[in-house]
Amino acid sequence: MAEFITPIQPLKFGESGIFAKDTTAVQDVTSYFKDYLTDAIKNVETAEKDVENKQYLMATGQLDDAHTLPIAEAELQLSVDLLVSLRNKAVEAINELMRMSI
Repeated sequence: MAEFITPIQPLKFGESGIFAKDTTAVQDVTSYFKDYLTDAIKNVETAEKDVENKQYLMATGQLDDAHTLPIAEAELQLSVDLLVSLRNKAVEAINELMRMSI
């Protein structure tokens, strides 16, 4: 059975979360975003490999359930859409930071 895309995890607030008053909070957020982006990339890679495998099985007549290929393709599309959205938000945030006056 194919592994489904992991759901979005909620942000942690409080002592060691985003609103902490020490400098480690910035590092925590940076680390969190980096981990989240890395997971999104891994999800795309996993979904792509799953689709390629199912396409091969379908082409060779070894795929028992024909409906699993369109499902895998839909999962891949959602993974790519999420990754592109994350990238766009990151670029938008960087552009906003560059526009800030000190």
